[in-house]
Amino acid sequence: MPITREYLEQQEYQTLTSYAVKNSESKGREFEEPQDKYRLDFQRDRDRIIHAKSYRRLKNKTQVFVPSNGDHYRNRLSHTLEVAQIARDIARSLQLNEDLAESIALAHDLGHTPFGHVGEKKLDELLKPYGLSFEHNLQSKRIVEKLEKKYPEFDGLNLTFETRDGLNKHRTAYDQPDIKNNKMPSMEAQVVNLADEIAYNAHDIDDGLRSGIIKINIIKKLEIWEIISHDISNSFSEDLFIQRAVSNLIGFMINDLYSETERRIEKNEIKTVEDVYNAKEIIVSFSEDLNKKNTELRKFLYENLYHHEDVMKHSDRGEKIIEEIFRKYMADSSLLPEKNRNLINKENPLPVVVKDYIAGMTDAFAEAEYEKLVRHNG
Repeated sequence: MPITREYLEQQEYQTLTSYAVKNSESKGREFEEPQDKYRLDFQRDRDRIIHAKSYRRLKNKTQVFVPSNGDHYRNRLSHTLEVAQIARDIARSLQLNEDLAESIALAHDLGHTPFGHVGEKKLDELLKPYGLSFEHNLQSKRIVEKLEKKYPEFDGLNLTFETRDGLNKHRTAYDQPDIKNNKMPSMEAQVVNLADEIAYNAHDIDDGLRSGIIKINIIKKLEIWEIISHDISNSFSEDLFIQRAVSNLIGFMINDLYSETERRIEKNEIKTVEDVYNAKEIIVSFSEDLNKKNTELRKFLYENLYHHEDVMKHSDRGEKIIEEIFRKYMADSSLLPEKNRNLINKENPLPVVVKDYIAGMTDAFAEAEYEKLVRHNG
């Protein structure tokens, strides 16, 4: 017979630590629903996210390199999958709730614009005159709460409070949402925050080296590169050398996280979920030493990859496309699809509807809209 939800809930108390979020203790969903006979609530969150339209669109959204640059460069979807894999592994090792960590990880970039962070920055700039702003973590939360339409009873995916709270409090060096609830995120959400940083540090180095934009003779000057590559044989091909170095980087950062997190659990006397929420500091963390090394690495990536002329060429075009189509829609709302025009009301004025529409576009769709609205019509 299949394993029931009740059995899985009982197993959590035997396998998870006392400060892990348990399904049976979830604060529930905004709209009450019957529980599934076989699946836990956080499993259902994960399943709903994977089947959402906004999730599928991630495959054609830029991470650093445009999707058309090559088959092996990361896009927003492959980045998301790498974050989810790392988050699950860390959560399992720390005896936390893997399903909750995975759900937050899979949804954390749903609100990202086309053309990466420059698209987000440009859309935020365009919204400022209307008294609005754009932050992709909050847009991710808006997508799962309002914009996805899959159920007749409610808007959004009706995810659990814990998954939505994890999205609202997703923070990295590049993500700083305006959080009004000053309680700390769950341990599972904190795991996702660092899994995101581990993933993008590793794969941006990997993609940068493979593209030829980053040179090994330059990156080897970094202290963290020296640490992770010193025991790799020089007889390896460059491709294999890069593979092993990136793998070592991921392992090095995760091992540091385990040590520092254990120290902070003891220091803050963490025993319960409420202890985590009320803690005076983040519990899942890198050490101060690794944070310094990561700061040096981020500075290196900004100077040698993100601001490289080959990357900026696409970034500049992406900014132009978003600005032009935004201004076209604002000047003439009839250019929007009918289903989007019908959403315009007092609660969702035109700038909000335009923001939601553009943020949901893939790179290719935004390019096509630009060709149709700007280049063909002048």
